[in-house]
Amino acid sequence: MFHYPLVHWTTFLTAVFLLNIAPGPDMAFILGQTASNGRRKGFAAMIGIWSGTFIHVILAALGLSAILAASAVAFSVVKWAGAIYLVWLGIKALRSRDSSFLSDKETQGASARSVYFQGMAVSALNPKVAIFFLAFLPQFVVAGSGPVSAQLFLHGVLIIVVASFIEPFIVLGGSWLTDRLRANERIGVWLDRSLGALLIGLGVRLAFSD
Repeated sequence: MFHYPLVHWTTFLTAVFLLNIAPGPDMAFILGQTASNGRRKGFAAMIGIWSGTFIHVILAALGLSAILAASAVAFSVVKWAGAIYLVWLGIKALRSRDSSFLSDKETQGASARSVYFQGMAVSALNPKVAIFFLAFLPQFVVAGSGPVSAQLFLHGVLIIVVASFIEPFIVLGGSWLTDRLRANERIGVWLDRSLGALLIGLGVRLAFSD
């Protein structure tokens, strides 16, 4: 089981690497949390995104993602739930009175646990991620290499594994950059506002996606 030629892994890992470094809603959320709330919250957002992605991996392996692809109603329900959630998070950030980007980052703003669940919801409630997995993963299923569901699960998990070698450096880099501006309260407030605008923008984009 799971016998693949070298060209298979080369093609798959190259594609996954490019996917993980490409800008998208998940990366925007991680960087936004890092800039606004610090490194710890950035890592919490990152792990939350991975958890939401893992849910999509399971759904793809079980074939449930096909329901979203085939049913316009199911797709719309999940899409609007995700869009409303993102806009709600954005409004909360815009309405915050003080900057969470000040000296004591660990005690201000949302807790790391809250940010984790926000990240998980951002990824899990994005039906386009489910459709992507349904379209991308089957391309790497090889006849005779094991049950289709097991192959889909394996390759889906490997996408998260590759992300674990890339995204922590993005969080660290974003944290290093924003730490240089940490003492400036005005910039901190605008970073919070920018995070709110970013989340609302992602929600609107998701709402009007096909």
